[in-house]
Amino acid sequence: MKLDHLAVAGETLQEAVEHVEEALGVALQPGGEHGVYGTHNRLLGLAEGLYLEAIAVDPDAQPQRRPCWFDLDRFTGVPRIGTWICRCDDLATTLQGQPAGAGQVVALSRGDLRWQMAVPADGILPFDNMFPALIEWQSAHPAPRLTQRGCALERLVICHPKAGELQAFLPLRDDRVVYETGEAGFEASFSTPHGRRVLQ
Repeated sequence: MKLDHLAVAGETLQEAVEHVEEALGVALQPGGEHGVYGTHNRLLGLAEGLYLEAIAVDPDAQPQRRPCWFDLDRFTGVPRIGTWICRCDDLATTLQGQPAGAGQVVALSRGDLRWQMAVPADGILPFDNMFPALIEWQSAHPAPRLTQRGCALERLVICHPKAGELQAFLPLRDDRVVYETGEAGFEASFSTPHGRRVLQ
């Protein structure tokens, strides 16, 4: 299991984009639409094969499935990191060792990208949405095609009252990912062309 990307949610895509751009001081590039769940995004390439997406429900879309992934149906308030996504080589097998509600495998595509995602039936990931969404890429990974803006993830803090229990489920070995006990929430630190910046 490896860290794949971060998803910053907003009530609108514009709000999510502005939140990221103001925090990091760099511009996001166009992404696309996800017809199955009726969402759309914009993207930021990060160093070391990672990326970040700003994502929101597309008000003009006609989703094919509900509830929405990343619990976006219920999202309200200020834009913020809503989900972290980890990739694995065999999604179905990986899910066998994960907590109840980690998701069922859904086949997805956008353009020439193909992937499978574990999406909970109610859209809500375990541990108050602090458990990662799991993904298996079945096409080339999108990160290499994204424009680099000089940003790199330095630290991702996963905070939850049961942080130790959450961590125990994950065969993830990444020194950038830190688990802390406390109120559920994310905080990510980045190196940028403007110095160290923090995104929540």
